Amino acid sequence: MNRVRGTAAALGAAAVLVCALAGCSGGPEVTAAGAGGSDACRSATEAFPSTVSGMPRLDSVTAPGTAAWGDPAVIARCGVPGLAPTDVECVEVDDVGWIPRELSDGTAFTSFGTDPALEVLVPTAYAPEPLLLPAFGAAAKALPPNGLACR
Repeated sequence: MNRVRGTAAALGAAAVLVCALAGCSGGPEVTAAGAGGSDACRSATEAFPSTVSGMPRLDSVTAPGTAAWGDPAVIARCGVPGLAPTDVECVEVDDVGWIPRELSDGTAFTSFGTDPALEVLVPTAYAPEPLLLPAFGAAAKALPPNGLACR
């Protein structure tokens, strides 16, 4: 069951990124994550930056716990399930751990050590992708810790 849920989540994230990369009319269509409307995500979204790498936040993205910047869009989704311990190398940026997952044209970074977690989808147009993560540190730090950390 967990594998199916994980696969569905990965496909959902990939669909969001494909729409963003394809330049969907009216801006990207971003679907809220399961806990996107939670109190924890409301606090995190208040800490979302107004700009990412000089790109303004897009007004067209209104799903709870979500935001996007630029074209192709960098997308943030709060409310994805917190990650379990993993062997995937954790990237630590400004005291926030992130687990990367390669997508067809970009990278998904999920905050590690928070539950719910923050997912940031970064198109390869902004390579090297981890350089955009400092903009999301305050939002990730606003989420409840789950006791896990990069090692």
